[in-house]
Amino acid sequence: MPPTESLGALIGKSRAMRTVFDLVRRVAPSDTTVLLSGDSGTGKELVARALHEHSPRAANRFVAINCAAMPSELLESELFGHVRGAFTDAKTAREGLFEQANDGTLLLDEIGEMALDMQPKLLRVLQERSMRPVGGNASIAVKARVIAATNRDLEGEVEARRFREDLFYRLNVVQIHIPPLRARGNDILLLADHFVQKFATRAGKNISGLTPDAQRALLAHDWPGNVRQLENSIERAVALSRGEQLEVEDLPERVVRSNTLARAADDVDLEHVLTLDQIERRQIERAIRQHHGNKTRAAKALGIDRRTLYRKLERYGTAPMASSVATRPSDVVTRP
Repeated sequence: MPPTESLGALIGKSRAMRTVFDLVRRVAPSDTTVLLSGDSGTGKELVARALHEHSPRAANRFVAINCAAMPSELLESELFGHVRGAFTDAKTAREGLFEQANDGTLLLDEIGEMALDMQPKLLRVLQERSMRPVGGNASIAVKARVIAATNRDLEGEVEARRFREDLFYRLNVVQIHIPPLRARGNDILLLADHFVQKFATRAGKNISGLTPDAQRALLAHDWPGNVRQLENSIERAVALSRGEQLEVEDLPERVVRSNTLARAADDVDLEHVLTLDQIERRQIERAIRQHHGNKTRAAKALGIDRRTLYRKLERYGTAPMASSVATRPSDVVTRP
């Protein structure tokens, strides 16, 4: 069994996370732009901080901004700064985040949510390594290392014309995919123990860990909210616990329900055991449902490429199902 690894605030020993650790160590020393992809709650900002902390820029600032949290006009001012009088409320000049992060790292979180009219402005800065504050005439050199993060399938967004292709390639020099918690195996228990100690210490409680039944419940759950959901679940359990170990009843109802369903599946008569093809088909259908019909993201979650997924869909005759579960037509990636 491989040893537990840690990198900054990241911990794990699953193969998926060892791949992430390896990529972080290899790319951190360079100034290369990195795109972090993965579901919400998987820890993309922690990976970005690990890249910063293991780089020659570690002594300088790490600055993060959520691109989905503000309109493009305000985002432009936040990123590039503005001069006095640039707009009605600009009573003084203001330094932008690119300038604040000079010789450090700038994380553009939720980059997939950036408005189309803002994207060419960002592209120009990344290409020219210089910028002009809003309302200004003089250019300022950009020395920040840029990391972008998204929970969207940017290739699908490019195909749907919601994200510029040239900006995607400028950001996607090196891509690090952060695996969902359900793909990390016993890392779930490693993280759970970490959070137990964190919240037990904070609450002044003597809690040593989880009972075997509680551990099985954690492993049986899908964790759609990933590490963030696990952390919240353990915080709740610690708050409710009255013993030295967390019990199943201390866990959220949704997690307990997953454990009940898993036990019911284990009790099915042997004559009802599924074939390998049936298991694979159900896993494919489940992945596509979880990703709202987006085949690119479903294939990534399954650990296969998109063409392999299409071949399996054709084999099992499940292609019509895949498109029927999409929340909107643009979520479905059309076949090349």
